[in-house]
Amino acid sequence: MPATEMKDHVYKILELVGSSEKSIEDAVQNAITRASKTIREMKWFEVVQTRGHIENGSVRHYQVTLRVGFTLEG
Repeated sequence: MPATEMKDHVYKILELVGSSEKSIEDAVQNAITRASKTIREMKWFEVVQTRGHIENGSVRHYQVTLRVGFTLEG
């Protein structure tokens, strides 16, 4: 097969929930960073839900639910 041809891929989808006191983006990164310690070949993510905690009129915590796709090995 020529190097420029793409192989067919099969992905497994994993659901993660990340959190942060800083931002939504930081909550996403926290989830991906932690998952990368045990999950290999993560290729994409999709934010499916965003939540937050309010305390005394201020946002205190962000929480995001992600669907993460990773390539199956072998």
